[in-house]
Amino acid sequence: MLDKLNQMLLHMKNVNRLFLVVVMVVMTPGLIHAQQLPGLDPSPADIAYLRQNGRRTAPIVRVVYGRPQKKGRTMLGGTEAFGKVWRTGANETTEIRLLKEVTFGDKVIPAGTYSLYTIPDKTEWTIIFNSKLDTWGAFEYDETKDVARFKVPAGTSDADVEAFTITFDGANGTATMILAWEKTLVKIPVKF
Repeated sequence: MLDKLNQMLLHMKNVNRLFLVVVMVVMTPGLIHAQQLPGLDPSPADIAYLRQNGRRTAPIVRVVYGRPQKKGRTMLGGTEAFGKVWRTGANETTEIRLLKEVTFGDKVIPAGTYSLYTIPDKTEWTIIFNSKLDTWGAFEYDETKDVARFKVPAGTSDADVEAFTITFDGANGTATMILAWEKTLVKIPVKF
């Protein structure tokens, strides 16, 4: 009789284990779908390329940056103060990769990856290539790591630019790197 009772208990344990496994298999997809995933970033990342001669040619420069939006605010000279080092975008510091030696402004910059900082002002911007990478904002900016620093005039745009934008215009060895936001338009001469 005791053997029969032990067999029944063992059978019940196996049934309970099987039931538990079935419940876990059935519930797991629901748990995965119930997990909260992050929403879209309010300042999405973007990439700008300078290519030798159009989209189907090898890249010379790649810029990865966050695109903050105005959203009714005054950004340059407001949220982003004039005369202060800025990450040149949002979130992580803007990163610029040169696939060969390139001249920006009057500075020859070796191939490599750099943080791109700027110091915006009303009439001119200071452009900074810095060797310290993988930083958030400009909080860890270290002037001793500057590779190049130069100034360019700040111009104006006919249109009001809602999202901060970096783009390139040009090919065949000369181009312009354009930084645009609100009514500000900064043009950086590039030779490659």
